[in-house]
This record gives sequence, C-alpha cells and structure tokens, in this order.
Amino acid sequence: MRKVLFASFESLPFVKTGGLADVVYALPKAIDKDKYEVKVCLPLLKVIKDKYYDSLTYLDSIEVHSGYINEDANIYSYNNEGIEYLFIENDSLFYRDGVYGYDDDVCRFSLFNVAILEMMIKLNYYPDICHEHDYHTAILPALCKARYCGIEKIRNIKHILTIHNLVYQGEYNRQVLFDLLAFDYKYYENGDLRFNDYCNFMKIGITFADKVTTVSKSYAEEIQTPGHGDNLESILQYRSQDLCGIVNGIDCTQFDPSTDKNIFKNYSIKNVFKVKPENKKSLQYNLGLNEEPDTMLIGMVSRLTFQKGADIFLGAIQEMLRHNVQIAILGTGESFYEESFKALERENKGRFVYYCGYNEALAHKMYAGLDMLLMPSLFEPCGISQLIAMRYGTLPLVRETGGLKDTVEPFNEYTMTGRGFSFKDYSSGDLLKVFDYAYVQYYEYHDRWDKIIKNAMEYDVSFAKSAKEYEALYDEVVTE
Repeated sequence: MRKVLFASFESLPFVKTGGLADVVYALPKAIDKDKYEVKVCLPLLKVIKDKYYDSLTYLDSIEVHSGYINEDANIYSYNNEGIEYLFIENDSLFYRDGVYGYDDDVCRFSLFNVAILEMMIKLNYYPDICHEHDYHTAILPALCKARYCGIEKIRNIKHILTIHNLVYQGEYNRQVLFDLLAFDYKYYENGDLRFNDYCNFMKIGITFADKVTTVSKSYAEEIQTPGHGDNLESILQYRSQDLCGIVNGIDCTQFDPSTDKNIFKNYSIKNVFKVKPENKKSLQYNLGLNEEPDTMLIGMVSRLTFQKGADIFLGAIQEMLRHNVQIAILGTGESFYEESFKALERENKGRFVYYCGYNEALAHKMYAGLDMLLMPSLFEPCGISQLIAMRYGTLPLVRETGGLKDTVEPFNEYTMTGRGFSFKDYSSGDLLKVFDYAYVQYYEYHDRWDKIIKNAMEYDVSFAKSAKEYEALYDEVVTE
C-alpha cells in the first residue's frame, strides 16, 4: 500500500477560506483505500484548536530550527471520516483569529513546511508521495531535494503540486530562502530558487515537484499563456510534459438535494419538477422577493470581484431587469460592487435582492431554489458553484474559461444535449446574448428546459473520476 500525505493550510471540515478546503477534504475520501493510505497535514489554527482540541490525540513534540526560526511544535492526530489528519501546533504563529493576511505569513508558511519534515523524522513516517496544495506548501519539494536530501527516505519522496489558483504565488524577499528556510546559497545562484531576484514559492514548487497539476484541463492550457500565466508561463511551458489538468469534483454527501438539511424541501431527479418549485417559492419569501413561482429567478453565489465577472454582470443587470426576471445575489467583495448592488436593491424592491455577506445555509437554499446560476468569470481555475448548481437542478450560465468550460456543456437544441449555457467573449454584450437565449428556453420551451435540468442532474460531479486520474498519476510518479 502506497502512502500519500496531503500538505495544505486549510481543509474542511476544520477551516475554509475557499475552494482549496473543499478539495483537500473531498479528494482523500475518494482515493481507493485498498491501494493508498492517505493522511492530511494541517497547521493547528485557532479556529481548529478552539473546536477540536479536546478530541485530538497527542503524538509527539518537535523542535524546528530553520534560519532565524527556533520554535517548538507539537504533533496531534485526529480521525475524520476514515482519514487521519495530522496537526502541527505552534500557538505563536498559528493561534490567530484569521487564516491568512498577517505580516509574518511567510514565517508561518516556512515553519509549517519545515515542521512537516521534522514530523516525518520524529514519527518515522515517510510517505511515498507528498501532495502539496497551492503556494503555502509549494516549498516542500525543494526542502526535500535541496535541504533534507541527506536523508534518503526524504530524498526519495515523490512530489505532486496542485495549483488551485495561480494568481496567489507567495512572492517574498530573497532573504526568506536563507533567513527562514536555511537553503544553501548555491541553489539561488544556479537559479533553482530564484525568480527575478525574489523568492517565489509557487515558482519553486513548479521547478522542484515531480508532477504539477491544476484543477481543470482548460486552466492547465490557459496558464501556459501570457494572458493567464501571471509571469510563470515560461516556467510552466518548460514543465509542460509534467503538467496536467484534473477537474475538481464535489463531496456529493455534503451537497445532495435529497438529504440536504439546509434546503426547504428535499428532492431528487425523480421528483425535481414537483418539489424544486416549492424551494423556489420559499426562497422568494425568505429573501423578500415577490412570490411568483413562474417568474425566472437567477442569481450569483460568489465573491464580488473582477475575476468573478462582477463588472460585466453589473453592466448587464439593467437590461436583464427589463425582462420578467428576479435576481438574487449572495456574497461580499469589492466595495464598489457591494454598494452598486445595494442601490439596485433599493430601486427594484421585490425583484432584486442582495445579501451582503456569506451564509452557508442560504447558499444551499439558493442552489435549490434558483432557476439559473450566473458565473461570468474572467478566469476560473475550476469552480465549484456550477457543480453544486447542476447537482441541484439549477442551470449554470457561465463564461467559457477554465473549469467552467470543462464542466458546463452548453445546451444544443438540435441534439438536446448540454447542461447549461455559456458564452465566450468577456463582455456584458455576450453575457446578455446567452441570457436572452436561456430566457427564451425557460418561457417558451418547457420541455427543453426540463431536459437540460435532467442532463445537469445526471452529470457526475463527484470526485470519483478525478480520484482515478490522481491515482494513475500517483502510480506513474512512483514508478518513474
């Protein structure tokens, strides 16, 4: 049985700031447990410690000496749904109200990465594969191959780095490499650890990992281009033979309209056309919208940022509201969008509502009650909302980018295939064109609309297929 260690700064059910936590939670559960022993290593953050500390099992203590870092740390274990989670405890760096955004984040990330290796030594636990997630743990392959390379069991570990969002790279002053990570200067001189005279965790991870993955096939192609490579496209092109895209799934036990306790009334594909309208009517009532179950209800569950297409959506809303529709938005983000949506709500009471904040239970109710979910993203490595929406029979309208392109097949009225609607050019005009088309299907072709709902709900959005692709990658990297 091969041993796989996931290294991440966040994971459900313990802590979440974005889709990374969903993946690190769901993927290990989907991996074949007869072939792989999967463990997950996380920092013991305040939000975790406050809730779970009494349930953790103490394993051992370690000393972390790395440049100017001289810290003690404790190792704890916790079993959740058949997966062992290993936690690194250091209150001075991890016991804080937030997850990210501190001036000493680079010190926190550095300690965590080095502590993982010290944990391996102390516990005599050496995985065959380390699966690192995003830049927070991307320095781990270099530590194994350039600093701890004198220990054969660490040197022989294979590394897979998964890029969840290339925008976030972890770029710091080059002194971090020596002052906090204690690398030999020769690795900076030869360029392995250098990127434009800086320390860039993501670049280092891409350079040292045995394989690099990202969360959709289209995004793997996009990040090798100047438009989406965020200055790392040349490095990714160089590693193109070792780069692949594996689309995310979702945890289908957490997101299941037949058992979801957050929605108003449970349903499945067998009774979706009878029960889903009841969820819609209840959602309209709870949001203060006019209770008009036949009116098309569209919405967004998203961060309100340029990346998520908030600008082109805002540019299209007035035209959308000239149609017989209602619009509901859930999320926070840049103040300009928040204030604009608040003003639209004041001007369109009963037809437009904006919930400024994030509410997990309300998000589930929207997935169950909306007719259509908008995701007009500028770029989207994978996206999870469209997968949840399809599972709940809510049709996604997306821009053809990254994982949105890979998972939302646009409706074809001639073959009656497709799971939603999509447009190519990043513009309010193109968004409106496909909205108009979807609007016609909803009001004039009920049989078509129902068929798209069935197509969407029948689509496999689980991690089962993705897990098989990761397993094949694990086998490949170990046998190379």
